[in-house]
Amino acid sequence: MKENVLDVLMYLFESYMDEEVDINPDQESLKLELMEAGFPHTEIDKALDWLEGLALLQDQPVPYATQVNPSLRIFTDQEIAKLDVAGCGYLQFLQHSGVLDPIARELVIDRVMALGAEEISLEELKWVVLMVLFNRPGQEAAFAWMKNIVFDETAGNLH
Repeated sequence: MKENVLDVLMYLFESYMDEEVDINPDQESLKLELMEAGFPHTEIDKALDWLEGLALLQDQPVPYATQVNPSLRIFTDQEIAKLDVAGCGYLQFLQHSGVLDPIARELVIDRVMALGAEEISLEELKWVVLMVLFNRPGQEAAFAWMKNIVFDETAGNLH
């Protein structure tokens, strides 16, 4: 089975999403847990770098251009190639629905581009959106809505 970075991130998210679990284990014990779960060392390192990149982006000042709400996002050729038309349309839908603000949208796009995969499916995009919202303070309602979407679809796929 070929695991990728997103598989590691999804495993971590599902494991540490519960509020009763310590979500700040040290990096070495986290790596050990992931290796015991069967993930390759290189993918574990990439996933931890991805999470670190998300944390760094959260701490940066917000550019004025992303604060203007009625913005129009033009996707680059590289973004369209990775997200495809359905993914780009879904991000626009989430923004117009109020689930993503322009800042969260940009975080999602940045984290999608950082995954290293040539393409990302709509289901994988939803997971990235969920992880970004989980890490943004004040986004509890949007996170809850997106969590229902992701986990309802996942449950439906398992039956």
